[in-house]
Amino acid sequence: MHILTFANNKGGVGKTTSALSVAHRLAELGKQVLFIDADPQANASTAAGLPTEHPHLGLALAEGEGVPTLASLCYPLSTGLSMVRSARIMAQQEKGFGNAPDYQFFFRHQLAEVASRFEYVIVDTAPNLGPLTVSALVASEAVFIPLQPNLFGSEGMTALIEMVARLKRNFNPQLRVGGIFFTKYSPTYRKALHHQYARDLQADPALAALIMQQTIRENVSLDEAQSMQRAIYDWAPNSNGAADYRSLTDEILTRLS
Repeated sequence: MHILTFANNKGGVGKTTSALSVAHRLAELGKQVLFIDADPQANASTAAGLPTEHPHLGLALAEGEGVPTLASLCYPLSTGLSMVRSARIMAQQEKGFGNAPDYQFFFRHQLAEVASRFEYVIVDTAPNLGPLTVSALVASEAVFIPLQPNLFGSEGMTALIEMVARLKRNFNPQLRVGGIFFTKYSPTYRKALHHQYARDLQADPALAALIMQQTIRENVSLDEAQSMQRAIYDWAPNSNGAADYRSLTDEILTRLS
């Protein structure tokens, strides 16, 4: 079972859109996929149309008897794709969760119970490096980082990469940065400053091998699909958004192999 986290210490970079689009594409390719919305903003859960009465991830963060397991929270979303939803109350629950002595291993232990059911687990995280993000990274094989090539996006990425190095050293020797991909960007755009940031990152010897070939262009169809609670491949299969995320998923699979 491949456990992949999408993260960046910066909001508005297309993290949730990317995580959901890759999960839907993997399911479309015939894989058995579990999507975990570990972001208390719950944007992925809303975009996927999960019923709000279904139990959410925050219920599993408590300690004691009668606490549901992550396995029991899986909701069948479509053929090949199940989801564990988030809820805004998790922002409060996460604070207590972070005080547990072994919170870092929550996802690792919980996901061990579903290893026979899924081939891929995709975790969407909050735009910070809080306890849930840490736990997701400790369980993961790789983290993929969506990035807008600008100053603030780069600073968020740097903080995340430093966190990955610490977690790799202390908790998860297998963890690696699977790749960094540019969002809301294309080499053909007339945005000179963005191109300069992209070139600078590609020229950095520590990052060059991590920069992925596929970029995600701005595309209104991606926003429309989420507002309609549909996968981009169903809503606008011929759109730039669908094409970009098909190619990104292919590149992720190549990097994992």
